[in-house]
Amino acid sequence: MISYVVTKTKVINEKYHRFLDRNFPRFYVLYTIFTKGLRMLWADAKKARRIKANMLKHNIKFHQLSYREMEHLRQFRRDVIKCLFLGIISIPPFANYLVFLLMYLFPRQLLIRHFWTPKQQADFLDIYHAVRKQSHPEILTCLERTIPVISDAGLRWHLTELCSKAQRGTQPAVNDILVLRECFSDHPLGMNHLQALQLKVLSQAMLLTPHLPPFLLRSRLKNHTTVIHQLDKALAKLGIGELTSQEVKSACYLRGLNSTHIAEDRCRTWLGEWLQISCSLKGKTDPYGYTTEIQTIIAFYSKIIIIIEYL
Repeated sequence: MISYVVTKTKVINEKYHRFLDRNFPRFYVLYTIFTKGLRMLWADAKKARRIKANMLKHNIKFHQLSYREMEHLRQFRRDVIKCLFLGIISIPPFANYLVFLLMYLFPRQLLIRHFWTPKQQADFLDIYHAVRKQSHPEILTCLERTIPVISDAGLRWHLTELCSKAQRGTQPAVNDILVLRECFSDHPLGMNHLQALQLKVLSQAMLLTPHLPPFLLRSRLKNHTTVIHQLDKALAKLGIGELTSQEVKSACYLRGLNSTHIAEDRCRTWLGEWLQISCSLKGKTDPYGYTTEIQTIIAFYSKIIIIIEYL
């Protein structure tokens, strides 16, 4: 009896899909994307719940997870925040009708990636990167302005050379960046010494909202770069060769490279250089696994992004 009901339901569902596809093709596309998106979001939620349950059961911290588990929780957390915003604005009576209209008109701002078409995903990633790239010249300007303040003559020379290479579009070597580690650990480029304008442009470069008070911008930047650094260490342990093509491109995009129009081989090379730099940065770690001295990390991440983007 149960198998008969299930079979009948599948037949009716298939007929309904054919009816929509034949009579309302544009609506059917939206309907298909929406239903698939819901299934993917539900699958993400179940996976995140399993990971969280395993963390509680075995007393595992976030930084002790595998790379894919860490990345899943990071992305799912961002998706949930976006969904919660939609839920809040849907609370007033009859507001849900307006929300559906807003989702249709502003899918990039209101919907998560599961509800985007493949074309929308490519277009929206380009738009986000264009926003990110607007901050790059100002970051380079901030770097140049701090050169005279650096007391060490050798570091001044290296930073001048690095800025010149970025302006000329020359690929800097990994050692060209690592030799400047000390510049970003204290005044004037250390995280706790950055001014409000610098915090804003760095936030924009990392796709974090810049429209917050400086102390919140500083806190969000610290948290964001700490998570990326933890992901880098987990990825180095896993190995870039274990990642799929989509995982490689997503990892590069998160770290600042617009990988949507770049070949996979180049993305893997760039990601390998990134890990070489990131895993060379060290800091004291508290009992919860968070890097407490991350001034160098934040500075390097933002500067690497702009240097690479000038190529």
